[in-house]
Amino acid sequence: MNVIEKPWGNYLILHVENGIQVKRIELKPGCRLSLQKHAHRAEKWTIVAGSGIAIVGTHEISVLRGSVIEIEVNEIHRIQNTGQELLVFIEIQFGDYLGEDDIVRLQDDYGRIL
Repeated sequence: MNVIEKPWGNYLILHVENGIQVKRIELKPGCRLSLQKHAHRAEKWTIVAGSGIAIVGTHEISVLRGSVIEIEVNEIHRIQNTGQELLVFIEIQFGDYLGEDDIVRLQDDYGRIL
């Protein structure tokens, strides 16, 4: 298994099977993922370490260890690490297509194409 480095932290793919992918994601302090949505997949995040703020639709949700966030297909979402330690979460993706190109970025801190 290879760790995929990103400007905001990294992720590791833990498991892949038909219609399901599981990742372990580490988000550096002060960093956030792009504001995004997916046309083909839903996601479920389980926070295992750290703290932050998740945006899901029009809701802003404080997250701590043990928090679970559910994201529907086409729902706008983002997570930000507001703590001093890594924010670590398990992301379970469910859908008919799980490719990395199923990301529609609406806002991005790292200069990636919107």
